[in-house]
Amino acid sequence: MKRLLLIDGSSLLHRAFYALPLLSNNKGIFTNGVYGFMMMFNKLIAEQKPDYLVVCLDKSRISFRTKIAADYKGTRKETPLELSSQFPLLKEIMTAANVSIEEMEGYEADDLLGTLAHCGGEQGFAVSIVSGDKDMLQLINDYTKILLVRKGISDIEVWDAAKVEEKYGLTPQLLIDLKGLQGDSSDNISGVPGIGEKTALKLLHSFGSIKGIYEHIDQVEGKSLRSKLAENQELAIVCRQLATICTCSPL
Repeated sequence: MKRLLLIDGSSLLHRAFYALPLLSNNKGIFTNGVYGFMMMFNKLIAEQKPDYLVVCLDKSRISFRTKIAADYKGTRKETPLELSSQFPLLKEIMTAANVSIEEMEGYEADDLLGTLAHCGGEQGFAVSIVSGDKDMLQLINDYTKILLVRKGISDIEVWDAAKVEEKYGLTPQLLIDLKGLQGDSSDNISGVPGIGEKTALKLLHSFGSIKGIYEHIDQVEGKSLRSKLAENQELAIVCRQLATICTCSPL
């Protein structure tokens, strides 16, 4: 079976930048991010031995999600110049290495990774996505696994459907509903006010999905919880939409 390796370039460059001391060359060009990235990149190539390889990057903070919710990711700080200046350098290195780079206006790197994983699976490839972002776990299926970079740049944890089930008691696809309910402060997705991970998991274990919750809302235990859900049904649906990675980007 052919192996397709998809790398979340934006996530890994960020992680490498903050994991290593600030470095620069004799021309004053900052290099710690790309240096750390290349350490991970070379290790992945050696260990995974992929037949095909793509690096995906965020084009900008503007995407189809900001049209749904203007404040999506609105709480994030501006990327420091020391880091932003290394993205062109990363592209230059990848081009020199003959590695395909994908970025697209209106879509996040997540969406491009999801689309390529979907296409790879349809063509019978074994797909591995490397990222530091747990949002990627929703893309796990019979042909796609996630190599989740944890501490620093060297600790990589392999996630498949069995691991998601063990950790959350859910299928990977239902992690979208989990995020829709509990929200995500890093992406400025509110979720349903007053509902955290524990309550969200309990609801999903009982009713199967956000749709299932609202179809049986009269069966939800606790007047206060039912009230929160009822008052925020539209918000829950929008938050789920924001949390869903697109697997049909027009690549």
